[in-house]
Formats: sequence, C-alpha cells, structure tokens
Amino acid sequence: MSSMDEPRPNAPHLAGTGRQPTAGYPTAVPPHDVDAEAAVLGACMHQAAVIDEVRQLLDAADFYRPAHETVWRAILALHGEDKPTDPIVLSHQLRAQDDLERVGGVVYVHQLADAVPSASSAAYYAGIVRTMADLRRLRASGIRTAQQAMEPGADPDAIRSEVEAEVQAERERALASGQGRLSRFITDGWRFVTETGTDTEPLWGTREQTAWSSGESLMIVGAPGVGKTTLAHQVILARLGLSDSVLDMPVAPSRRVLYLALDRYKQIARAMARSVGPEHEQRLRDGLAVWQGPLPAALDREPDLLADLAAAHQADTIVIDSLKDAVSTLVDDALGVAYNNARQRAIRNGVEIMELHHQRKATEGAPRAQKPTLDRVYGSTWITSGAGSVLFVSGEAGDLAVTLHHLKTPTGEIGPLQVIHDHERGISTLDPALDPVAILRQRPDGLTVRELAMIQSGQNNPERSATEKARRTLDRLVRAGLAGKAEGTAGGTGGGQQARYRASVRHIGAVS
Repeated sequence: MSSMDEPRPNAPHLAGTGRQPTAGYPTAVPPHDVDAEAAVLGACMHQAAVIDEVRQLLDAADFYRPAHETVWRAILALHGEDKPTDPIVLSHQLRAQDDLERVGGVVYVHQLADAVPSASSAAYYAGIVRTMADLRRLRASGIRTAQQAMEPGADPDAIRSEVEAEVQAERERALASGQGRLSRFITDGWRFVTETGTDTEPLWGTREQTAWSSGESLMIVGAPGVGKTTLAHQVILARLGLSDSVLDMPVAPSRRVLYLALDRYKQIARAMARSVGPEHEQRLRDGLAVWQGPLPAALDREPDLLADLAAAHQADTIVIDSLKDAVSTLVDDALGVAYNNARQRAIRNGVEIMELHHQRKATEGAPRAQKPTLDRVYGSTWITSGAGSVLFVSGEAGDLAVTLHHLKTPTGEIGPLQVIHDHERGISTLDPALDPVAILRQRPDGLTVRELAMIQSGQNNPERSATEKARRTLDRLVRAGLAGKAEGTAGGTGGGQQARYRASVRHIGAVS
C-alpha cells in the first residue's frame, strides 16, 4: 500500500495550492498539505540542524508532490556530505542531478525557502505531512477494497485477509519509518536528569520562591471580582517587557503572548487598557495576540488545539481566561485528564501556560480567614494535579485588599501576601504593613523570628508553621542582602537571646 498508488501533481508553483481540508475530500483529490510540505523543505534550507529531526518523521514518499520528494532527497544528499543546504547550493545539486527544471527551476527553490513561517517548527510541519501521507495510504487501501468488493465473484474472506495484511504492513511501516511518533520525544536517561528542566530561571519569582516555573503551568484561582484578571494582566505586560516585576517578584521576558479571551472579552479589553498607553502600541502589536470568544473546539476534545494555536501565532506563552470556557465540563475526571493532556502537549512544545480559574462556592459558616486548600478549586482534581503552581486569591468581589495564598508550590511557598488593588490603574501592590522588608525598615532594633511570625499571623502565640515560615523569610532576606542577622546566645543563668534580624544599611532606602 503505497502513496504512489495515488496520482500526484508535479506543478511547480505555490500560489493557489493551499492546504486541502482534512475531511470530505473530492474523490479525485487525495489528502495532502502543500503548505506544510513547502514549510518543511524551507526550514531544512534555513537550518541544517533540523534535518535530522525531520528525517525521523518523514520518508521521501510521504511528500505528495514528486517535485518536493526530489528536493527532499537532494537535501538529504547534501546533508549526508556535510554540505550546506541553502537554496543556492541546493539548486546547484539539483542541476547536477538534471532535476532542477523538473522541480520548477531556481525560482521555485527560492519560493520554497521563503515559504517557512518558523524554522523552529519544522518538526511540527513534518507531522502534518506525515499525517496526510498516512491518510493517503489509508484512502488508497479503502478504494482498492471497495473496487475488489464490487468485482463479480468477490471472495469476502480473501478481501478481508488482504485488508488485514495491508493494515499490518502499514502499522509496521509507521513504526519503522524513521522511528516516527514512538521515538520523537525520547531522550536518554542522563540527558533527562541533567538537561530537562534543570537550571532554568523562573518566569515569575525567584528560584527560592517561584510563582511560575518554566515548563509548568501557573493557575490563578479565585471568586469573580477578586482581581484574578488584574493580576494576570500585570504578569502578561511584564512578560512583554513593559515592567520588570509584579508584587515585588521579577518576571522573565517573553517573545509573544497569545491571550485566549474566551468570555466577556470586551471587559477584558477594558481592564487591560487601564495599564497601557500610546507608548506601548508597537510592543502590543508585535508581542500580544488576542483570541476573542469561544475556541473552535473544547481543549479536552482536541488535545492538540492548544499547541496548534501557539504554533499558528508563533507564541511562546498562552493565557487561558478562563478554564470554564475552554473545557467541556470541569467536574468530569476523564475530561480533566483530557485537558491536562492538552496542557502538557503544549508545554512539551515549549509553550508556557497561565490559566485563570474559579473556586468552589464557599460552604456556609466557613471562616473567611481560613487558609484555602486545593479542594477549594472548582472541578476535577486532575486539573490542579497537572498544574505546576496554584495561586488562590481570597476576598470578596470588588475588594481593594485581598489575600494571595500559594496552594501548590514549585519551590518555596510565597506568602500569604496581603495585596492591594488599584482598580483605576490596574496595578497591584503588597500591603506595606505586612511586607517583611518594610517591617524591618521600620524597626531599627530589628526583629526576631517569633516577632515577625506574630505580626504576620496576627496571633500572640503563632503556630510552629507560622514561625518556620517567618524564619525562612528572614533567612531569605539575609541571603538577598536585604537584611543582616545577629546570632543569638544559648540560655544560661542570665537566659538566652534569640537571633535578631535588621534591615541592611545599604537597603534601608531601597525598594525591594
């Protein structure tokens, strides 16, 4: 069962030969995607390093156009001899093979080189070409089976046996062909433990206290009106380079953000407009793409859709506002697993993900000051299980002052933080009354761990967990150079003294 069973045009032009639909093909037109084929070849001309990756996914016969198959074989020949694969060298190689004019000449080779949207996405384009080739083979097999069934005296057992043999041969071909889908994401154990996810800077926060870790999604949860979108917008704009920190935590820059404004997108636009001005126009045009309204399909039904959207808009960051509008239902565990599959496929493709989500309704009589837990997040537990970091915003709709809790932490726990929203400017700041750096600056005599725990917890006898959190906070400030530590003394006849922490002199007037 070969793709050569189907007629394949060898037209040399790209114009008017765009992508064919994936369903409802006319009888005479087999499945194919000329744009994807051109993008693969163009990427291999621009970056020879991607050729080895592509050849693991494609055979030469997977190209629908014979001209593209010829160009691909020439690229492989050059690469095998460690020669450049740019359009000039490739044209010379095709001319030497007496194939240049047959594939469309020098002009067409240069058109192919210009057809690639992003060379880094070559493997993704190759996956499209591979899928189309598989569909052509299956189509050819189906047509052949239908023809055999219509012949006089057709033997069902013989036809069935032939179909089974072809299906088995196709399966073996798919497994053997350049290792294919079963090896694309395989790496050896040493590289996995030494390179995968190691030594990467956080997207938001520090290595010791990470709000958003690279390669792991960030989920911001809360009731309607508590400032989830306000907080998310500040992180997005910082990712675009319009600021360098949010809530006193540094934010790493992004190349391009795709914002999925799935519900009330006009309200989302008004909210973001509070924080930007005319001077930001070019950066927003270049760095921010916004999808308005519902997606073409729920993410649990099309697990590749999230990765497809990122690739289509060349985004390295996706913001989902909000999850309830992206998934068919949030309470079904099977759909929760399906959504997490979509999330992880996008992350595997190098896309960073932020998700805005809702909490469960508070039970009657539950104390407001009680720290929330992960079971307060609405929906299947598999949605939070696949997230890297979960921030929970506690408060009432429209509150200027809310509390930010860190329910799931990549590294050290952040907060709880008392956050003050400036709704007119779309800016959130930490309440200085509970900011440990601000507290230290206001106490020339310094603080002990217990004293800070009492201030932050509001209790005269703070629990051990509050005391340990205060200790970690103060020690972190010491390591950051924002505080100094005077060691205490052990107890004796005169009694011991606890260690005291004081704001560093050089940082007393600085902004942390």
